[in-house]
Amino acid sequence: MDSSLKGNCFEQFLYIGKMMYKENGLFFFALFSIVTETFSKEKLKNSFIKKIISSRFISFEKEIPVKNSLVCFFVLLFAIISEIKPLVEVTLLPRKNTRKKQNRRKKEKWFVPKVIFRVFQSLTVFITVLLLLFAALGIGIGAGYFAYLVEDTQLPTKKELQTELGNITETSKIVYADNTEISKIQTDLMRTTISSDKISPLLKTAIISTEDEYFDKHQGYVPKAVLRALVSEATGIGSSGGSTLTQQLVKQQILTDETTFKRKANEIVLSAQVEKYFSKDEIIATYLNVSPFGRNNKGQNIAGVQEAARGIFGVDAKDVTLPQAAYIAGLPQSPITYSPYTNTGALKEDLSAGLARKDFVLFSMYREGQITKEQYEEAKAYDLTKDFLPQQIAEQTDREFLYYTVMNEATRIIAQQLAEKDNADMSDSSVSEAYYQKAQQTIQNKGYTIHSTIDKDIYAALQTGVENYGYMLDDGAGSQVETGNVLMDNRTGRIYGFVGGRNYSQNQNNHAFDTERQAGSSIKPVLVYGPAIDMGLVGSESRVSDYATTWQEGENAGEKIVNATNEGSNTFQTVRESLEWSNNIPAYHLYQDVLNSGGSKQYAYEHYLAKMNYPANDNWGVESAPLGTVDVTTLQQTNGFQALANGGVYEEGYIIDSITDNAGNVIYKHESNSVRIYSEATASIMNDMMRSVINEKITTPFKDVISSLNGNLGKADWVGKTGSTNEYRDSWLIVSTPSITISSWAGHDDNTGMDSQARIRSANYLANLINQAYQANPEIFGTDEKFDLSSDVMKKKVSGFTGQTAGKVTVNKKSIQTPGKTVESLWAKNGPKKSAFKFGVGGTDENYTDYWNTASAYARANPETKESDDKDD
Repeated sequence: MDSSLKGNCFEQFLYIGKMMYKENGLFFFALFSIVTETFSKEKLKNSFIKKIISSRFISFEKEIPVKNSLVCFFVLLFAIISEIKPLVEVTLLPRKNTRKKQNRRKKEKWFVPKVIFRVFQSLTVFITVLLLLFAALGIGIGAGYFAYLVEDTQLPTKKELQTELGNITETSKIVYADNTEISKIQTDLMRTTISSDKISPLLKTAIISTEDEYFDKHQGYVPKAVLRALVSEATGIGSSGGSTLTQQLVKQQILTDETTFKRKANEIVLSAQVEKYFSKDEIIATYLNVSPFGRNNKGQNIAGVQEAARGIFGVDAKDVTLPQAAYIAGLPQSPITYSPYTNTGALKEDLSAGLARKDFVLFSMYREGQITKEQYEEAKAYDLTKDFLPQQIAEQTDREFLYYTVMNEATRIIAQQLAEKDNADMSDSSVSEAYYQKAQQTIQNKGYTIHSTIDKDIYAALQTGVENYGYMLDDGAGSQVETGNVLMDNRTGRIYGFVGGRNYSQNQNNHAFDTERQAGSSIKPVLVYGPAIDMGLVGSESRVSDYATTWQEGENAGEKIVNATNEGSNTFQTVRESLEWSNNIPAYHLYQDVLNSGGSKQYAYEHYLAKMNYPANDNWGVESAPLGTVDVTTLQQTNGFQALANGGVYEEGYIIDSITDNAGNVIYKHESNSVRIYSEATASIMNDMMRSVINEKITTPFKDVISSLNGNLGKADWVGKTGSTNEYRDSWLIVSTPSITISSWAGHDDNTGMDSQARIRSANYLANLINQAYQANPEIFGTDEKFDLSSDVMKKKVSGFTGQTAGKVTVNKKSIQTPGKTVESLWAKNGPKKSAFKFGVGGTDENYTDYWNTASAYARANPETKESDDKDD
């Protein structure tokens, strides 16, 4: 081995570079091998250059990985440059180092020309080698990089290409649960596909002359155009064009608009494949059918030459004149810019851009020999503006709450799918907006069928019901009272139907799904009573203070907390009674107990409501939260009660069962994601107490009204809760059977109050609405089912006076027996404690003293029975 190779890696490569330089042509092939094999991640020991170098009496003691082709490039370049000085010196110095011969040569006549020639010759060799170096590097990197970019590309078959290229916008639709159509999906892209023989030859030659003059000669791409585009992309100088019509077609129909080298490489490969399988006429006809052409005289976006011809000039694509053909052919480059119409269908004030583009197309046709000079000049001089159609109003299709609700949910689903596919962060608002727009376009254009959960007959009945009985909500004090209703299946979360509002044409606010209003007392079962029972803090007959009290925090600190009808009943109410009366003071005390026991002001939200997709809000932790001061939607409240009616298991409400593509393939299917919120025991206790709310009729006459309307519905096991807010701005009533939950919110959109009879009007309206829906499909209401207590419920005998186990209690330093009879209290866990002086939830010492002073009167009113105090069922 040559001693010069016994150095570091750099010295070895330096020597190799010199050897390659002296071996002339070996240099080009060696560098090409290094570059291409670097992309293939090969090692130098097995490379072509290794073999060449070895043949020149060079060997390696150990293998040298080629990790960076650019390092090799500069090493070799340095080696070549290092040869310049001795080369020039050899050229200028005499060949034999004798003084005598030097003197003779100086006398020679052609000494200077020869020196100049030899220097020029050497520099020429050097420059040539250097250019070859750059050329080899470029070719090697380009070939290797291109191979790398397309290595994962699967070449489609002819059938697959036909499907992809023919995948022109198709109308999507929404259907009911029985697959009858609700509506076509609204789209502002108008397209009519036509065969090649119905497209004027003028349109074909115009688009070819302007967009791809080599169309009839290339095989999908033009190499020099691609190189020009790459140079432009790298340098930022000149036009970045270079796509043939075939490439444009591939980009529109198969690939995306992203500007990456990988997409461009795939575009070239796929374009060659398209040219392999399809004729030029098939390609140009498909291109003209799929390309966008701006807007028509109705302001609608149009695609395909047929809609362009009809929407701009009022003629078919086969009948356009030369100026019209030139104008249409110029549109795809920038459809909106060159379009003669605005988004309203009115003609633009300035039409110069489109007309100038038309003239360019005509010149391109003339330049390519497709028209004569006379035809060119005549078409250019023609006043095309007189051919533009006047503005026309587009036909409007009535689409109401159901269409937009299903469409919005479908958009959310598809956007989520697209984002997950791209691993995109939807928490970024700009990213989310981009995916929602992409999802809308996908739904509008891909021929999807959106299968809703909506029962056609029930939905129609609900719309008839709100039309016929909505007036019952009006108080005559101002604007029309609005309403939102949702009918949901308890076991699955399926939405059978809903009412978005009184009249869509007058008010487009969706009060069932979108409008957020304060929940009032309707929030108490899910936020207060449900968690308190589930945590084992109370049973159904536990006592809670209803003595006058004040707010302790915030801007209202020191002000009295009031019930709907008083400032407190000055007693300790049972949990069941406080729910029946919907009193605020007991709910306040009970909620504070929940938060304190949980150790967090957000405990009830985080452990219960958050799991049911109620919106996050700091106000869940404030004192007034149990009075329903947080905004919710009708759907959210319906779903909260669904969880209680379903044994404590939450099934998220859904309105879309599945989405299928134009070939019937399922691209989305709803899957149940059951979440246990409350124990089964808790849910059954809550339903037992909410049955009392309906049957006792203290806060709502619903039971009487529904019974008077329909005997079967009157016999159903209804449970539920009312709710109202300050000044009766909101009126809620949510009721359930074991099978369904249906809700009613009523109020003014401007948040003005209603009168005190709002709860009665809500009961009348909802009962009539339910009866209307029952006529359409009675089976779903489960009128023969009952809410039963879970076997896990603990039935404990407690003192009716304290809500705790009966026994001796020290009051005013005297030991007394808890007065009165025992009652059955329902517990989900823990069970009652032994009676004590402070037996309840909330209340001050003075409150307890006052209450114990009523013990004698209570005992007389509720005499003790002979039944043993410690007997449990």
